[in-house]
Amino acid sequence: MTTRTSLTLLLLLPTLCFAQKTDQKTWVDPAIAAKEDPDFTIQGEYLAENGAFGGQVVALGSGKFDLYLLEGGLPGAGWDKGKKRVKLSGEINESLVTFPKIGEFSALLEDGTLLVKTGEEDPLSLPRVERKSPTLGAKAPEGASILFDGSGVEQWENGKMEGGFLQATGTLSKATFKDCHLHLEFRTPYKPHARGQQRGNSGVYYGGRWETQVLDSFALEGRMNECGGIYSIAAPDLNMCLPPLTWQTYDVDFTAAKFDQNGKRTAWPRMTVRLNGVVIHNDRELPKDLTTAAPGKGPLKDEPLPIFLQDHGNPVVFRNIWVMPK
Repeated sequence: MTTRTSLTLLLLLPTLCFAQKTDQKTWVDPAIAAKEDPDFTIQGEYLAENGAFGGQVVALGSGKFDLYLLEGGLPGAGWDKGKKRVKLSGEINESLVTFPKIGEFSALLEDGTLLVKTGEEDPLSLPRVERKSPTLGAKAPEGASILFDGSGVEQWENGKMEGGFLQATGTLSKATFKDCHLHLEFRTPYKPHARGQQRGNSGVYYGGRWETQVLDSFALEGRMNECGGIYSIAAPDLNMCLPPLTWQTYDVDFTAAKFDQNGKRTAWPRMTVRLNGVVIHNDRELPKDLTTAAPGKGPLKDEPLPIFLQDHGNPVVFRNIWVMPK
């Protein structure tokens, strides 16, 4: 049985989904989320004009929030893992969100501005900001294989399109690739009551074997099973995940495994991954035949392989997908 046949048959198997509580409402449209849930307009990123601190506010449902204060700015723009990161928890009362003091920090959020107090100094003002990936809307270069441009799903097996977006239905590209550059844009839903792997889960598999995780991991630790992680292999160098219902980008340089003339593997595949324009894996070796839950099966061979978009029971959507062979 060929690799393609094996992967295609797996698309027919029941999808593994995690049970959700019936009261966990999910929003897939930012305009509707902003209208129906005021917490959505509070969640997001905040940045001091002098760059001294950045703030990431995560909605937890029912007017409760976590705030992460980041010394030097926001991830990819002044803050990295070597700098201070402080977590505060708070809740809304009328129009104010109050974050009680932890150590030297306390905060108050009102009218789109986060006021952070450190010790006896005057509060530091952090206005709300909305960042966009610098590669959002990137056009396919000449010679690229356009896998999805919103006009149809002819390039996908088991593909489904709604509202001009490709749905995360466990779909496999008909085209196959070896060394290549992939550009893909994705959007996770807003699920404030959900936690962990239930919060907008999907994934992009290269060759149906090695996965870059898709998940609403906004403001979290940046672990191997969170957005940007290469599942079961490596955590991202930095958590560059933006808030849910924001369009985000993966730009990935994939180098296929190498084989000698006898078909023996001489080198593992490698991957450089940019999430929202920032390198989070630099020429990372992928020392496994496949990652956890990968649809690919059997020993790795010297052959071109497809792209697979995972169905994990969440309404994740994709757009502007193209691959440039190298």
